[in-house]
Amino acid sequence: MYEDKTLVCKECGKEFVFTAGEQEFYAEKGFQNEPQRCKECRYARKNAAKPEREMFIATCARCGGEAKVPFQPTEGRAVFCSECFAKLKEEQNA
Repeated sequence: MYEDKTLVCKECGKEFVFTAGEQEFYAEKGFQNEPQRCKECRYARKNAAKPEREMFIATCARCGGEAKVPFQPTEGRAVFCSECFAKLKEEQNA
């Protein structure tokens, strides 16, 4: 029913493909207009308004490595690096 279409990004002028699957998704959602920007420009536009997230450095309570976290670590509370945190979640779900 749908066929891939090549469109031109109004932001950067690059050609991009509006796939049949994307067209079907747009139709299901009731969207009437085709996308006007490529994925890279849509992503950049979407994230331009978001402020940069401040990251804090702490020591991982499990491996002792560096842990970068998006919150101010509290004294006496364990902080984990992303690898150790993932392992902990996996252990809890097992």
